[in-house]
Amino acid sequence: MSIEDFTSIKLYTLKNTQGTIVKVTNYGAIITSIITADNQGEFTDIALGHNSLDEYLTAVDKPYFGAIAGPFANRIAKGKFTLNDKTYQLAINNGENHLHGGNIGLDKVIWSPTAISGEEFSGLSLSYIAADGEENYPGNVAFTVEYKLWDNNDLEIYYQASSDQDTYINLTNHSYFNLKGEGQGDVLDHLVFINADHYTPTDSTAIPTGAIVEVANGPFDFTKEKAITTDIDSDHEQIKFGNGYDHNFVLNKNTDEKMSLAASVYESLSGRYLEVFTEEPGIQFYTANYLDGRLASKNGETYIKRGGFCLETQHFPDSPNQENFPSTLLKAGEPFSSKTIYSFSVK
Repeated sequence: MSIEDFTSIKLYTLKNTQGTIVKVTNYGAIITSIITADNQGEFTDIALGHNSLDEYLTAVDKPYFGAIAGPFANRIAKGKFTLNDKTYQLAINNGENHLHGGNIGLDKVIWSPTAISGEEFSGLSLSYIAADGEENYPGNVAFTVEYKLWDNNDLEIYYQASSDQDTYINLTNHSYFNLKGEGQGDVLDHLVFINADHYTPTDSTAIPTGAIVEVANGPFDFTKEKAITTDIDSDHEQIKFGNGYDHNFVLNKNTDEKMSLAASVYESLSGRYLEVFTEEPGIQFYTANYLDGRLASKNGETYIKRGGFCLETQHFPDSPNQENFPSTLLKAGEPFSSKTIYSFSVK
């Protein structure tokens, strides 16, 4: 990518009849802002991010604020998988593992934008074709992501992909939220529900062990709403491995159920309430354990440790190497699609 390419990067604003605003750039298909009302009708940006393109390009230890992560979101052990008797070596960019698509994943490319609209939504469609061998993934893969902001305050994300070769994909949006407002301290007081009776524990490098473990009565039990602070500094080995929460939860699904409630978060000061619905089998709950105050917030403060949370809908990490996990194989010529909704309201 040459510097001249950056002239094609734009910022797009979606707005609904309730005054909610979502801003998206075609660099990385990044959601840069989500501006919603609190229970007093005051509007605040609740999505962590940057004020300028330059910050997205140069920020230290890029935290993937608001970006589309892929072609394979989350981690692949040692950056290796075998497909059709051929072993592929991907970039090692997270300790000894591969993370979020490599050195130049979908979060760092320029997508082609098209405005879309309907009677009750405004939206943006973004497309990108990853060439065969890009970041050493097989296949020419056509990706499309649609963002739709509905008048009922649902933000719908619709992912599509197709490939001319068998390949592995796993797509998510990596937005960080603070329901008090971005840059307004930590999120430890937020009350979280996750509709999952099981999670996938990891080794010390954040790669799943392959086990699927019950959450009951431990720090990973969010089946009843609880504050993030309750167990985030537990002595549990998994909490120590993640420096907090950075784990995949196995969502409860009925056999005939596609779209379902995955999680919800409530913040009592603002009254903001976020619900996440998805067709995906998993969700990564991450509590911004590695933000450290070096990055400036959009409101002139800094992003501190645990200054946001992510709820990344996904297939499970390292799925290409885990036979008992839901498959992330995209067969040549077969379409892939998946939908996630972030629904904003107040109590």
